[in-house]
Amino acid sequence: MPGLPPTLLAVNTGSSSLKYGCYPVRDGQVQPAFLTGIVEGLERDEAEFEAALLRLVAQLQTHPELQVRAIVHRVVHGGERFRKAVMVDDAVLAALAHFNPLAPLHQPHNLAGIRRLRALWPDIPQIACFDTAFHATLPESESHFALPESFFHQGIRRYGFHGLSYRHVCDALQEASARAQGRCVLAHLGNGASLCAVREGQSHASTMGFTALDGLMMGTRCGAIDPGVLLYLLRQGWTLGRLESLLYRQSGLLGVSGLSADLRVLRASTDPAAQRAIALFTARVVREAGAMAALLGGVELMAFTGGIGEHDARLRADVAERLGHLGMRLDPARNEQARGQGVMAIHAADSAVEVWVVPADEGRSAAREAWQLLSSGLLGNPMA
Repeated sequence: MPGLPPTLLAVNTGSSSLKYGCYPVRDGQVQPAFLTGIVEGLERDEAEFEAALLRLVAQLQTHPELQVRAIVHRVVHGGERFRKAVMVDDAVLAALAHFNPLAPLHQPHNLAGIRRLRALWPDIPQIACFDTAFHATLPESESHFALPESFFHQGIRRYGFHGLSYRHVCDALQEASARAQGRCVLAHLGNGASLCAVREGQSHASTMGFTALDGLMMGTRCGAIDPGVLLYLLRQGWTLGRLESLLYRQSGLLGVSGLSADLRVLRASTDPAAQRAIALFTARVVREAGAMAALLGGVELMAFTGGIGEHDARLRADVAERLGHLGMRLDPARNEQARGQGVMAIHAADSAVEVWVVPADEGRSAAREAWQLLSSGLLGNPMA
């Protein structure tokens, strides 16, 4: 790969996986990744995680022609303070650690990845980009809970998540549809799942709130639940740790089915519990999509992304059928063909609502934000 331009290494260190991609920059524009990888099944094992990072380093060292200008990290929670990409130093890491309790499945692992790669590559800038930043545009009616105002001033508010994914979807749709600036409902459906109402490329509502527990049912997370249930369980003697484990790790598709958090496994199962889990997940998507459309005053475009959103044609068909009253119609053949291989329209010719499938690429979205920071001159000459 001779003559490679400056490259941004985007890293997403999750609770059980490590994803990375090398994004070259040509003529000031971040290009699609040319070198990507994923290591799964780490299961919070520190030794496995360390080994995965070392394999990443070893792979990159086989390409000495790479000009890695910065390492860009996806960080789930930036709170009120971090609404743009930021150069990571000790003070930033300390501030971000305060959000660990708000995203316990993600934030500690995001920060562990940053610390380790800072140690391995101390001379390369480390830049954090935040899932919550996209939702900084939420209006007051969506950012506030119905609590005394003093709680909001303590930072207890709706933040929203999956922001880097939604930013990428918005950018991809800008190049594909004239309706991308209109009223859009975006669905990031995977092990973590949420919906976002977007107008003019900005977030106006999110199903996720203070933490990544709210809204849709997910792989192992329960989604929206009556807080009275939690009060009841506390009165039954449940501990905080037991409650946290229930809500984050034992609920959702896994909890309802008793089989798996993987929708592919549930689709292949004949167990009635698997079918109940799928039905509940589908119903929650439909319910929240209808709420997003109501908040926007209608919907002109809906897009699916994430592992489930990109690959489960049956789910997309079921959701579109139940949103048919909004004028949504799918082209069955195009829907079956769309498996995340590229940005693809799947709506029928007579559909009043455009429907798209957009492959997730949080890494490219983060790389674009990081390049803007580098190009601002705050970190020196980005072409150096």
